[in-house]
Amino acid sequence: MPRRLKRLATTRVTALISHGVSALPTTCVIGAGSSGIAAAKGLKDRGIPFEVLEKSDRVGGNWAFENPNGMSAAYRSLHINTSRERMEYADFPMPKSYPDFPKHTHIFEYFNDYVDHYRLREHIEFNTPVERAERRADGVWEITIEGGEKRLYDVVLVANGHHWDPRWPEPPFPGEFDGVQMHAHSYIDSGDFAGKNVVVLGMGNSAMDIAVESSFVANETFLAARRGAHILPKYIFGKPTDQIGGSPKVPFEVRRKIFQGLLKAYQGDLERFGLPKPDHRFGDAHPTISSDILSRIQHGEITPKPNVASLEGDSVRFADGSVEKADYVVYCTGYKVTFPFFDPEFISAPTTISPCSSACESPTWTTSSSSACSSRWARSCPPPSGRARGWRSICAGATPSRRNGRCARTWTASARSGG
Repeated sequence: MPRRLKRLATTRVTALISHGVSALPTTCVIGAGSSGIAAAKGLKDRGIPFEVLEKSDRVGGNWAFENPNGMSAAYRSLHINTSRERMEYADFPMPKSYPDFPKHTHIFEYFNDYVDHYRLREHIEFNTPVERAERRADGVWEITIEGGEKRLYDVVLVANGHHWDPRWPEPPFPGEFDGVQMHAHSYIDSGDFAGKNVVVLGMGNSAMDIAVESSFVANETFLAARRGAHILPKYIFGKPTDQIGGSPKVPFEVRRKIFQGLLKAYQGDLERFGLPKPDHRFGDAHPTISSDILSRIQHGEITPKPNVASLEGDSVRFADGSVEKADYVVYCTGYKVTFPFFDPEFISAPTTISPCSSACESPTWTTSSSSACSSRWARSCPPPSGRARGWRSICAGATPSRRNGRCARTWTASARSGG
């Protein structure tokens, strides 16, 4: 259907609903990254009219390296830390020709193949940034596009990603620094680190990747940790680690103990590498995946340090009192979960993601990959009269947001993996 006619059809459905005629809800999906395109397929499979509004000129979101919208956190050497079988969509397997841990170029190609295979591209409007999303008194969503155009929808699915708005240390470290301070989001490759002294702050996946890359070209690389983390190798016994011991038939506590035993036998305690002991049990927080970091530490190419205490001109002072000369400080301190088009009083995530697992709570907003959880939300957040058909189908692919116990009819698309 030509785009103009499709939009007229969407407007017509909205008009029918506003007059009490039963029809499927019109839907706006914000973002065409990994979650947005999956949500689009779910809507198309169920015959629900929808449009995907994408800020960039391409799909892929975080996995579009050097994405012209400036939101991608991908760097030149980035590989997924989830194995191919865990990363792929269940109904669209990744090619077996891909490596166990595909590069960002593979992921970008895969997402484009997915979009073309299911003929989703015709539903995506590129270079269409959403400036504002506001729910009117009659329950209809008013979406304002950059430039001032306004459109009306019954449902909004939010898939704008959460790896684009850098979170810096709060409060900032005291003192002044003569070198370069940068966030991991700005990192492209290690070229600028050649012959320099580099401090990498963080214990997540980006910190490990950047510290390892720096260690091959820098004069010295220091890995500063604010807290401990469980570090997993990508392979154990020749198999991708995330494919070991994951059967849901085995109780989680049993799997946890088995996996902890495997890690203990495979690499020992992290403290012997100079890294802080994790302050949480394995499985209580996202683990860090790296097959290289411990080797580079043991070879003396990366020096572990505690948290940064202060910046002192051409040097960095650490929490143990030690001081090191530094040219770069790279903050791998995560990202804010930001919805720039919503009024913060309506939906915001000022601290972090509130996950939804076996039971649903009612925080300001939540994400979930559990269809059972989503169904429970659907029961507690019923559709308006005359719109029930197809509404539950939307619940299967996303989770509703609630505020003060009232259904906001906004949905945040769930993401199985980063990006």
